[in-house]
Amino acid sequence: MNYGKRNVSKKQKALTSKSTMKKKRAGVRVLKATLLTLILCAILAVVGVGLFAKRIIDNAPDISPANVKPEGYSTTVYNQDGSEELERFVAANANRIYKPISEIPKDLQHAFVAIEDERFYEHKGIDPQGIIRAGITGILNGGNFSQGASTLTQQLIKNTIYTDFMEEDTFYERVERKLQEQYLALQLEKQESKEQILENYLNTINLGQNTLGVQTAAKRYFGKDVSELSLSECAVVAAITQNPTRYNPITNPDENAKRRDKVLRNMAEQGYITEAQRQEALADQVYERIQIVNSAVSADDSPYTYFIDALSSQVQEDLETKLGYSATQAYNAVYSGGLSIFATQDKALQAICDEEINNDEYYPASEVGLSYAFTIVRADGTVENFGQEHIAAYMKEVHGDKYGLVFDSEETARAYVEEWKATVVRPDDQSHDEAFSTSPQPQASFLIMDQYTGQVKALSGGRGEKTSSKSFNRATDSARQPGSCFKILAAYAPAIDSCGYNLATTIKDEEYYYSDGEHKKVNNWWGDYYKGDMTVRSCIEQSANVCAVKTIADVTPALSMEYLKEFGLTTIVTDPNVQPNDVHEATALGGITNGVTNIEMTAAYAAIANGGVYNRPVLYTKVIDHDGNVLLDNTTPESHTVLKDSTAALLTDGMKSVIYGSSGTGRRAALYSGMPVSGKTGTTSSNVDIWFSGYTPYYTASIWAGYDSNKPLTNTSFHLTIWRSIMERIHESLPVREFALPDSVEKASVCSITGLRATSSCPTTSELFAKGDLPDDYCSGHVVETPDDDDDDKEDDNDSDSSSGTTQPESPTEPETPTTPETPTEPTPPPTQPETPTDPNTQNPPAQ
Repeated sequence: MNYGKRNVSKKQKALTSKSTMKKKRAGVRVLKATLLTLILCAILAVVGVGLFAKRIIDNAPDISPANVKPEGYSTTVYNQDGSEELERFVAANANRIYKPISEIPKDLQHAFVAIEDERFYEHKGIDPQGIIRAGITGILNGGNFSQGASTLTQQLIKNTIYTDFMEEDTFYERVERKLQEQYLALQLEKQESKEQILENYLNTINLGQNTLGVQTAAKRYFGKDVSELSLSECAVVAAITQNPTRYNPITNPDENAKRRDKVLRNMAEQGYITEAQRQEALADQVYERIQIVNSAVSADDSPYTYFIDALSSQVQEDLETKLGYSATQAYNAVYSGGLSIFATQDKALQAICDEEINNDEYYPASEVGLSYAFTIVRADGTVENFGQEHIAAYMKEVHGDKYGLVFDSEETARAYVEEWKATVVRPDDQSHDEAFSTSPQPQASFLIMDQYTGQVKALSGGRGEKTSSKSFNRATDSARQPGSCFKILAAYAPAIDSCGYNLATTIKDEEYYYSDGEHKKVNNWWGDYYKGDMTVRSCIEQSANVCAVKTIADVTPALSMEYLKEFGLTTIVTDPNVQPNDVHEATALGGITNGVTNIEMTAAYAAIANGGVYNRPVLYTKVIDHDGNVLLDNTTPESHTVLKDSTAALLTDGMKSVIYGSSGTGRRAALYSGMPVSGKTGTTSSNVDIWFSGYTPYYTASIWAGYDSNKPLTNTSFHLTIWRSIMERIHESLPVREFALPDSVEKASVCSITGLRATSSCPTTSELFAKGDLPDDYCSGHVVETPDDDDDDKEDDNDSDSSSGTTQPESPTEPETPTTPETPTEPTPPPTQPETPTDPNTQNPPAQ
């Protein structure tokens, strides 16, 4: 660099020249203009947003303390054509008991504040900090703004002011409602104190099981006044409100327990309780008491049926998912919204199901299951709670009874309870409080639907007297292991539909191990021997475990998961990154994480019966509001194609062999009337669960049976007799007709051993194929030998679906091929003739 005097002087002159100064002034002017423009735009944007918000706020409804009080009308359930009233839901406010804030315990108030709105006592109706947090969380989650920021005040307004709010079709409508909600929250907080707002909120919220408000919830779940709730019980109630179905402490105690833990943790972190109080509440066996109360509580003198229970739940879910209602809005609409609901139920079919399921003579044992809770107040005032697990432990330790909650009679159960009580009761105890109830065991569920429409015509959620509404429904709420019923859905359906299999494809039954790295052997249910090459038809007929596992391994568990999802099975864990999951070979045998419900199993088999088209199972056709507007419409089924019609036809024909084949596992399900039946049996390891899912050209139906306590069954075929008895009566007046075959299939003669095209020396059989799928190769020929009859006595009507397999079950005493009805007396005719289902998907509609 040249820092000489002359050079520096030149640079100074250049910097101060007129041209340089002009350039600097021009740059400053541009910067000022840009800044002024940005400021002006910002001002215009603020003004625009302000005018937009003012317009929305000006259209907001009026708010006053009177507006946030609940009100409504009774709802009526009609039969499908509206000619008969089936049920009337509770009238307006009939299921709510109002309690002033002074009678609601502080722990319950704090529990709701801690979990729903931690800054409730600080904000003025809206929570800016919560809004910012929810916004940031949504951005970090890729635009999923599911985390709420509504305050208790906003929730109260949404559940009262906007009860008639129908559907937000556009982004503008959502913004409009949210801004109005926030504005009204600010206004309401000017008119009411925090205590008044909280009182209204706690008397308005939906807390599941037909309860609105904390007093009704306290009565329903704990059988006591809300003022008597303990800290643990308060946390249970507060845990429900975010999702009353998911966090229902009766039907989903594990989910509620997780939420209750969060409630207690928040209360401790926010200073409402001490850590010692939190630990004491966590140790409380609260869910046992809830189950005991549930077994004894009757919601009214005439509890709703299992069908009506399921119907009300489905309507509420659809109002939420299809119309955007909150859980409380949906509940209010159903139970106090003056709706007209048109059910799919056929009363004649329902009467048949109820009579047959409750016929004790079908069941192999007459036992009872115990539900029990016992509270002792000791002499020093300390309280000790005991539950049925203490009885079970006592029975196992003292009497060697592994399943200590099942007894041969209620009297026997009572005697053992008294024996146990003698070990814990002291002479100086202050008081004892006991809840004792029993239910018949083993239990069963049954559901029947019209495969062509998805309409559920009847269901039974259990046997025995139903003593309360919204009680445990085994047809819709209970997920049980499906056993070999899954072989069709998880293995053979995808194999035939996508992987080139057909009914004549041969699979070698041989020693085989799972490929999951544990090298675990797959066993057949019939014992430790193998049958060599078997056709897919024979595999289905005889419920071969090894062949089913080989098939899912060939099609891959990943493809199997895709089909199971398309079959509408929502309990399947399809994410391989979640542990445990169902993306494995044992799924072919029904070895799954969570089990399946009867309604979803029936709908899956109905898809096969309907030519491969799945229809969502529905319990209502229409829901009309108080003003005559249609809210929900199921007259057109929600459907999608799962299988090619040729695949469905092959599966139907293959499963007919389960019923009519000489080695079929479901022969007791054959109908005496000659009406064709297709279906699949399922029995889980240790004979804990037994299933049959089957269909006729008219209806699809599934039955499950087993002990609620998972005690193994001693008879694994009685459910087939019940299924047959129900379906025999239902089809009594319907003309016999065959399953329709689509144009996409054809029959051909093939070698019965290899499944290839037959030659002169081959034993042949006529088999069904998808057109264009006939085997190209000819069989090399055989020396035909007389079949050996040694295996004749190795088949019975049981099959096992565990991944480990079982030894051959004891053969049932009833004949394998039905000869005479096993119903104890002549079946009682239905009250009226059942509806004849429509069949829009075939060219051979049922006779009317």
